[in-house]
Amino acid sequence: MSDTTTEKTMTKKAVKGGEFLITETAAEDIFIPEDWNEEQLMMADTCTSFLEANVNNNLDRIDAQEEGLMVKLMNQAGELGLLGISIPEAYGGFGKDFTTSMLVTEKLGAGHSFSVAFAAHTGIGTLPILYYGTEVQKQKYIPKLASGEWKGAYCLTEPNAGSDANSGKSKAVLSPDGKHYILNGQKMWITNAGFADIFTVFAKIDDDENLSAFIVEKNFEGVSLNTEEHKMGIKGSSTRQVFFNDCKVPVENLLSERQNGFKIAVNILNLGRIKLGGATIGASKEVITKAVQYANERQQFGRAIAKYGAIRYKLAQQAIRVFNTEAATYRASMNIDEAVESLMAGGMDEINAKLKGTEQFAIEAAIIKVHASETLDYVVDEGVQIYGGMGYSADAPMERSYRDSRINRIFEGTNEINRILTVDMMLKRAMKGELDLMGPAQKVVGELTSIPDFGAPEEGLFAKEKKYLANFKKAILIVAGAAVQTLMTQLAKEQEVLMNIADMLIELYISESTQLRVEKMVAEKGEEACKEQLDIMRVTLNDSSENIFKSGKEALNGFAQGDEKRMMMMGLKRFTKTDDINTTQARRNIAAKLILENKYCY
Repeated sequence: MSDTTTEKTMTKKAVKGGEFLITETAAEDIFIPEDWNEEQLMMADTCTSFLEANVNNNLDRIDAQEEGLMVKLMNQAGELGLLGISIPEAYGGFGKDFTTSMLVTEKLGAGHSFSVAFAAHTGIGTLPILYYGTEVQKQKYIPKLASGEWKGAYCLTEPNAGSDANSGKSKAVLSPDGKHYILNGQKMWITNAGFADIFTVFAKIDDDENLSAFIVEKNFEGVSLNTEEHKMGIKGSSTRQVFFNDCKVPVENLLSERQNGFKIAVNILNLGRIKLGGATIGASKEVITKAVQYANERQQFGRAIAKYGAIRYKLAQQAIRVFNTEAATYRASMNIDEAVESLMAGGMDEINAKLKGTEQFAIEAAIIKVHASETLDYVVDEGVQIYGGMGYSADAPMERSYRDSRINRIFEGTNEINRILTVDMMLKRAMKGELDLMGPAQKVVGELTSIPDFGAPEEGLFAKEKKYLANFKKAILIVAGAAVQTLMTQLAKEQEVLMNIADMLIELYISESTQLRVEKMVAEKGEEACKEQLDIMRVTLNDSSENIFKSGKEALNGFAQGDEKRMMMMGLKRFTKTDDINTTQARRNIAAKLILENKYCY
């Protein structure tokens, strides 16, 4: 290995979560979906074939919750090994990396209610035990969860404890003989509850301040279920209340340490958030393909509606947003894999390395969750519109997609909570010295009071876009730094300001990920082969500049005053300025390729 290669490897492994705000990333150092290898593509094809053979033709039966059907589908997925993709081989899985597991999640994300059952089982239903269980617990439960013989569920939410999960009222007390915890409580909105064999249950022991976690088997005395919930969407997924009435849980089924439950919940949710992002990509691509095909077939005023500019705008914008989400999701996925490899190289065992590696990118996971769920909502909404009256019919495919999409902005922590967490985690890491935000922020403030050095224009295909992104970072540092200095301890209460800053961070991470993806694609395939992707990048950066300015302006208007406000506003305008481009023609180009291919093709 050459010194240059070694340096690049060390640089890649040194990436930290949240650093995107203050560092520049090289395109060659990110993973893009165009880099899948043959084995990964075969896995993707297996997932697509599984949906076509078992799920897509049974959607009405699944939504009607036909007795035993979802269990059968999960068993079939288990037989193909799809439930154990990321489970170590020692516990009956394939032991694949995180990025590969994300690809499986994406492809199965087009499976409507089945994808929810799959994600709940392989994620929150299995991973708490895999990451926090003792060796005895893992040997007992993980192989059967990996094969699908046992199904998993996760019991956190309670009637009065949703976003504030640690306020749950479920209680556990040690039995007089010290052999069991006696568990009492009520959990609600529990996915897979109707057929789950294993529940990870969160409750407080005695008068503890924090939750503990327990592994509860469905056959334990005192476990009972309410009837299935009637939901707006994902009707085929099992969602029930679960009751624990003097449920006797063996003491050896305490998961991890006492009062470690809240930490378990938070870390597993980090995984759930980025996995949700992957699933929405698959769902979005499926919707776009159907919308393009309908637009090509539907005739109005003597020609296909795909020929009209209003429809082409919608198709292009759908594709742009999905391309953006995909770029960010797989960038972060590979960052997680590299963090895991680095931790293992430093002597950490594989399971703890996976846990810590994911935790390192909790900021990016929250960003992806928000953007991905809102992208899918946009895609299905415009899908209904493209179908017109037929879009509102339950006999056409958009109706189900529209209803099924909405839950994603609530799943894995509401988007409001995730926006607030994004900023909160960034600032906490800065306070701990893990991220140097203060130095770059002070440098930008100094730049505001000096005469701009415009210099000679940089040359190169991506020089202009890289300059835009560097300036976007400065704009965010201006607003966030001013908010911290002005509001100080009151900032946590100013949720509107926090969400404005979060939206700026989201726009930055998404647009930078898109630019890096396109740059790497051009390096691998050439500029001519990536014409439409270059249009996607340019439209994305154009829109991001406007969105970052809007969010920054709203934030500054919320707390800044006088000369400081005027200076900050001037800086915000300066650092969000981009050259005008013909976005109309760019979107026409993007849509034209979709229409020609008659499917999502980016």
